[in-house]
Amino acid sequence: MSSNHPTFLGGWMLVLALTASSPAAAGLGDPAAERFVLVNAQRVMTVLAEDAKTPAARKPAFRAAIDQLADVPRITGFVLGKYGRTVTPDQRARFAAAYRDYVEGVYQKRLTEFGGRTVKVTGSTVRKPGDVIVDTVISGPKADDPVEVSWRVLDGGGAWKVVDVQFKGVWLAITQQQDFVSTIDNAGGDVDVLIAQLRKGAARTAARQ
Repeated sequence: MSSNHPTFLGGWMLVLALTASSPAAAGLGDPAAERFVLVNAQRVMTVLAEDAKTPAARKPAFRAAIDQLADVPRITGFVLGKYGRTVTPDQRARFAAAYRDYVEGVYQKRLTEFGGRTVKVTGSTVRKPGDVIVDTVISGPKADDPVEVSWRVLDGGGAWKVVDVQFKGVWLAITQQQDFVSTIDNAGGDVDVLIAQLRKGAARTAARQ
């Protein structure tokens, strides 16, 4: 991470460190998890495809689509890493707001530039019951080549939610956790430094849209 702002290695969204799949689970798929990702990832793409709307006008629909797709509170806690146990309630609330604005802004910008319009599920792997990796290909008129994206989804009592996304070989929430913890470490444990950087990053992204 640079000293100016946290790097984003995509968006958003997420949260338990990956372990190897068990031999019994390897190669098996979960149709319910696949349907969840297909429907809700496509919903996000559809919102971003509404070119007639400005980024500000798309924001409420985009936020609603993200809430349907991802476990935002869980991801927010995860990316704080070890500092999630020591932040004050006030810091946690301010971080959650700053992180969400930052990530949503970056995702809107980057996914709109990519121009992805179609999500196709290519398969899935059950790591254990209720814990599935769903593989997809995203393509659209602005994309030079289809992009492979994998989604880790957890079943929290009958409701699937995404907890991490792999893009170009990088699990985004895991990478963000490493990045954010490093930033706080370098600031002597001051979480407010990260919050300020996220706010600046969100403002820069908004200004460019």
